[in-house]
Amino acid sequence: MIQASNELKNFLSLLERGELRAATIDSQGNWVANQAVKENILNVFRNSKIIKFEADVPFGQNFIDKELYAPRDFQVADQVRLVPGGTSVRAGAFVGKGVVIMPPAYINVGAYVDEGTMIDSHVLVGSCAQIGKRVHLSAAVQIGGVLEPIGQRPVIVEDDCFIGANVILTEGLVVRSRAVLAAGVCLSSSVPIYDCVNEKIIFGEIPPGAVVVPGSRPCQKGAWGSGLGLNINCALIVKYRDEKTSHSVALESALR
Repeated sequence: MIQASNELKNFLSLLERGELRAATIDSQGNWVANQAVKENILNVFRNSKIIKFEADVPFGQNFIDKELYAPRDFQVADQVRLVPGGTSVRAGAFVGKGVVIMPPAYINVGAYVDEGTMIDSHVLVGSCAQIGKRVHLSAAVQIGGVLEPIGQRPVIVEDDCFIGANVILTEGLVVRSRAVLAAGVCLSSSVPIYDCVNEKIIFGEIPPGAVVVPGSRPCQKGAWGSGLGLNINCALIVKYRDEKTSHSVALESALR
């Protein structure tokens, strides 16, 4: 565990350069949390004092936060498009080349956003979330953060996924490459995913190329709920990605 101020700053720099990550893929292809990284992120909170950051524009709003978690300051050489209007990327977050961040959006410490990804308006990329290359996070997508418990895996969205507007992903859910989530899908590791193509129920992971829409299922928690006709949210895999689907969610290179 690191404590000295210069070591903490160097640790955050390693996260920002992508040399350290809060989650990695093991030899079996499973995503696992890097507990040492998550512990040191928490340790920065413990060992960084609260200060007032003065706005550098007339009539700008001052803010108060942990000293080492000031917003990142990007340069043209970073090749990240940070559009003005209330967006913030916290120290200790990696943002790859060609990423576009529309306002307002927030990327928290420990997050990893890979090259060519679109972060649309009102998007939250929570602490330690891992977002792959060429992902589109549509308006108001919420990617939950997981700093504690230390051993819990953060939310993972792999390469070339399309995440529709108002989608919410929490509790270490894994979205495998090229998956497409329709607007309004809300998923955690405990919400069942009904694969209507392969006729099976999945928890905690969206398969590669799956096309997912929001659904519901009858409440079977006793006669009272079923008698009232209550339903519980779930998610449905209605197809797997084909050429038509890929064309409809293709990213526009001119924006990058």
